[in-house]
Parts: sequence; C-alpha cells; structure tokens
Amino acid sequence: MIGFFGSTHGRASISVGLAALSLALAAPARATDEIQVYNAGIAAPGQFTIQQHLNYIPLGVKDAPFPGGLVSNHSLNGTPEFAYGITDWFELGLYLPFSVQDNKFYSDYFKIRTLFVTPHADQKTFFYGMNFELSNDAPAFSQTRWALEIRPIIGWRNADYEFIVNPIVDVGFGKYGEADFAPAVRLVRKFGQDLFAGFEYYADFGKIGSFSPLQEQQHTLFAVTDFKVGVFDVNFGVGYGLTPSSDRWVVKSIIGYAFPVPGGNPSSSERTPTGGINPMAHASMRTFQP
Repeated sequence: MIGFFGSTHGRASISVGLAALSLALAAPARATDEIQVYNAGIAAPGQFTIQQHLNYIPLGVKDAPFPGGLVSNHSLNGTPEFAYGITDWFELGLYLPFSVQDNKFYSDYFKIRTLFVTPHADQKTFFYGMNFELSNDAPAFSQTRWALEIRPIIGWRNADYEFIVNPIVDVGFGKYGEADFAPAVRLVRKFGQDLFAGFEYYADFGKIGSFSPLQEQQHTLFAVTDFKVGVFDVNFGVGYGLTPSSDRWVVKSIIGYAFPVPGGNPSSSERTPTGGINPMAHASMRTFQP
C-alpha cells in the first residue's frame, strides 16, 4: 500500500496546503480601526481635536488573515485619535487602535501621523495634501511590526458637492512586508444645514506591480452621511463588500470634537478641522476660493 505522503493525491494536497499557507503568510492585514477619506482639513494652529472611530463588522471574513491573526467577523474595531495644529498647513496626530472580539480587548499599540495640506484647504475649490502615518502593530493585527501609510489627498468641492480621492500606498517593513495600493474615494452632496450624504469607496488591490486576483482583492462601497449633534461632528456609514475577500457588511462611525483655540475668537470657531473631525463640517459656512 502506498503511504499518504507518497501518493499523488497526498503530494497534491500538501502542495495546495503549502500554497494556501504561503498566501496567508504573505497577505498583510490589519483591523479596520479607521475608515475615512481625508479631505485636507486640519486643526487651526494651537488647537487640539479628538475623534473616536468605531467600526463594527456584523458579517465579515470568518478566517484569520494569517496564523494567529484576529478574525474580522463580529468584531468591533476603532481608535481614539488626537490631533494638534502646528501651522495652517501642518498637523500632528496620535492613534491608539484597538479591537474587541469574543469579549476580549486587544491593543494595536499606536500610530503617529503628520499631515501636510494646502493652507485653508477647507475654503478652496481645489485642494490637496499628503499624510504620512507610521504604525507600530501588535502581532495579532499585522505580520509586520512597523508599517507606513502614504496618503495623497486630491479633491474638489463647491457649495453643494465634494469629490475626493486618496490614492493610498501601505508599506509594511520586515520579512512579510510589501507595498500595497489601497485607494479611497468620496462623493457627497449637501442636503441641508450641516447635513450631507453620499458614497465612499475603499479598496485594497494588493501588492503594487503584482495585484491580487479580483476575488482576493478588497472592495467595499459605503453609503455615508455627515451631521452635527450639538458641538459634536458625526460621520456614519454602512458598507457592503463587493468581493469574497471583503467583509460583507461594515458599520462605521466617527464622532469628533474640536477644542476652542486658546486665545481665539469664539465667533470664528466655525472654521473647525473638516478633515479630521467631519469631512463636510460647516461646509455651508465656507467662502470658496479658486
């Protein structure tokens, strides 16, 4: 009798298994702690802002992205984000990502970001910027200890519409690191005072220069709305995954608050950081410039 390891079926099974394991080990993955399109809005110089990201996945991928990785299905992921305006074109930020799964809390250490934008971008028709985000990841969240997100920001708006593209490049450092292309797009319309609605699209095509097959890519379309609750800016959305490797349903929210600028004029506080807090905050108060 031919043993399992010597049979054709056995060798084929081993080959398939090793190939699947190799794909899993090579695939970078991390929890969806922040689902947001940046629009080049920042805190005013000397101003602190805080926002809380919370994203729940009621129906998601049920397999771990790599051995020891967290499963996204039924998970709650998020991060408090703290930001401080240095100049009218430069902001610093700090994230403390986490995930809650099976009633257990998991910390994803921290992220530090630097955001450079067009001065007074929230008042311009055409705007742009660049965000750099360095993350120190826990083993359950990523196979690379250190990663860098490079996020260009290109957008256009008028009094009623806003269209933004973030052609993001995610770079992982180390044995399993690679550079992935993960763009994000936003199109929204104004429907009332401090009320906006539209769509956001998030994707991950895989390694640059060798994109993954379509069924292994992540593509998610969100219906989103932005509004205010008192002094808080809120962004809320429901997303639907378009490929087998995407989480099928995702609910995302961002609640933000901008502290008053020390020594500033309270009546001028309408110029709040529109990118970090609410992508369309106070758009009805803007005077647009070319």
